[in-house]
Amino acid sequence: MSLVCNAAAYKFTPIADPERLQSAVRHEAGQRQLKGTCLVAPEGINLFLAGAAADVRGFLDWLRGDQRFADLAAKESWSPRQPFGKLLVKLKREIIRMDHPAIQPAAGRAPAVDSATVRRWLDQGHDDAGRPVVTLDTRNAFEVDHGTFEGAVDWRITKFTEFPQAFLEHRAELEGKTVVSFCTGGIRCEKAALFMREAGHEHVYQLDGGILKYFEDTGGAHYRGACFVFDEREALAPDLSATKK
Repeated sequence: MSLVCNAAAYKFTPIADPERLQSAVRHEAGQRQLKGTCLVAPEGINLFLAGAAADVRGFLDWLRGDQRFADLAAKESWSPRQPFGKLLVKLKREIIRMDHPAIQPAAGRAPAVDSATVRRWLDQGHDDAGRPVVTLDTRNAFEVDHGTFEGAVDWRITKFTEFPQAFLEHRAELEGKTVVSFCTGGIRCEKAALFMREAGHEHVYQLDGGILKYFEDTGGAHYRGACFVFDEREALAPDLSATKK
């Protein structure tokens, strides 16, 4: 039996024609019999789709044919069966809701740090300038409960719109430290890092590609547990295998 390819990707880029893009994505993904969810908004696109590997990669290649998505990076994982029941292509105000319109990653994202660098910093206990490093989980509490980085800061938020206020209430705890914000695939920690930067915390980075990319690159060093995903697999282990039986 062939394994199902699961691909997660997002891109912050101005979309002047979200309805047209929604229609095109629905057609192209449907033609390839893909299932999953794709969100389209004026700020960009966010997708998690599954199907035969050739069809998933063919869809991504089609999407990259649009100059706005030419550098779209996708993270792949595998499952023995289709983890989604249907294809949903939705129009949204934001591809990840924060309710802070001034935060526009397409206009300039916060600095990102790759998996190898984060692992090295955690190995040595500080960044390259000697500052203490804090990993900051930007996910919802129930996701964190499946697994997170050792010693990660967790403010027990129940939805991402609570993150800005949580930061403002706890910002003093992060003073003098280098903060690495992280989430499942990179989209939430990208907005979170930008918000913290604009709020005045100088040494903030986002984990490029999120936990899933970190698993792929490092095997999950310094991470304990699994990573929750929003499909029937429930969570992925550091080897990107499903933990739900």
